[in-house]
Amino acid sequence: MADKSKVVLPASGPLKSVQVDALVVLKICKHASSAHPQVITGQLLGMDVDGELQVTNSFPFPSADPSMSPNDLDSNSASAAASAPRSKASTWYQTEMVRCLREMNVDANSVGWYQSANLGNFLNTNFIDNQYFYQNALNERTVALVHDTARSAQGALSLRAFRLTPQFMAAQKEGKFTSESLAKHNLTYKDILIELPVSIHNSHLLTTFLHQLDTPPTPNPFNPFSQSNSTPLFPNFDSLDLSIDPFLEKNCDLLLDSIETHYTELNNSQYYQRQLAREQVKITAWLTKRKQENVLRAAAKQPLLPENEWNRLFKPPVEPSRLETLLNSRQIEQYAKQVDGFTASVTAKMFAVNGGLSKTQEQLQL
Repeated sequence: MADKSKVVLPASGPLKSVQVDALVVLKICKHASSAHPQVITGQLLGMDVDGELQVTNSFPFPSADPSMSPNDLDSNSASAAASAPRSKASTWYQTEMVRCLREMNVDANSVGWYQSANLGNFLNTNFIDNQYFYQNALNERTVALVHDTARSAQGALSLRAFRLTPQFMAAQKEGKFTSESLAKHNLTYKDILIELPVSIHNSHLLTTFLHQLDTPPTPNPFNPFSQSNSTPLFPNFDSLDLSIDPFLEKNCDLLLDSIETHYTELNNSQYYQRQLAREQVKITAWLTKRKQENVLRAAAKQPLLPENEWNRLFKPPVEPSRLETLLNSRQIEQYAKQVDGFTASVTAKMFAVNGGLSKTQEQLQL
């Protein structure tokens, strides 16, 4: 983002909540549903009022670089859309959009960015790099809104706001995620993100209109089953459906994939530990031998040999970054919570059916 669109808002304590206008929610939902299942990103505009981040406007980012060839467009569209918030190719577009909004007296302060997700699958290096870019380079008081398109398709809007923790920002600034760095910053997978409560704001006129829509129509006293009576007919057999939710199956598949990735990272870490132990044994043996040689040289009044040559002779393996392990562990926690939420209703139905079958068997036996 160019300096023209960089607006530093006055600090008023830590951010406590995020308020999103209903029009912004509709624009994000429309943008995400039109490109589903591809990842989309966009800019959030608004202001900070006493610790509450008010999002009043938004616009989408270009999903790909116009200079790319059509052959490379399809293969790199996903990565280009995910990295669009910090891409230099979209800097001119973002600057022009903010300039046009300012001319229209619309809020043009950058307060973050938004991204779509599919069943909570959003926590990766692109997401972390984008949010770090916003909190570090543009404005510290920014958030990332995540709209889960698959979860919202079930009828409940899934819109969550995240920020990077100060511990993770310090570790990301150093660029090292070794065991020593994680212990230094007291960083675990639970300390990567901070989730803020999100509320949707409507104007007074729109709120009045919605309250009028919520008023049930007056039933016809002469015909209770007429079209004016909106009361559904009972019993409703849809609540007795015992089929497994397809979202639960997909969520379990994603959870298994994350667990396999976790074991792969664990094997890489164990391989590094074995290689390091072997090199340390070699270094210890070399130092012991060199010390014995120096003892003999000292007795013979000869010049001692340097004992720090092991840095040149031996090359200990470089510790792999633990960032992928942290992100994958947090993603596993996200999937586990979603599975818990999906199985709540199914488990209740199964227990009810099991209790009914048990009573039926007892009656048949009698």
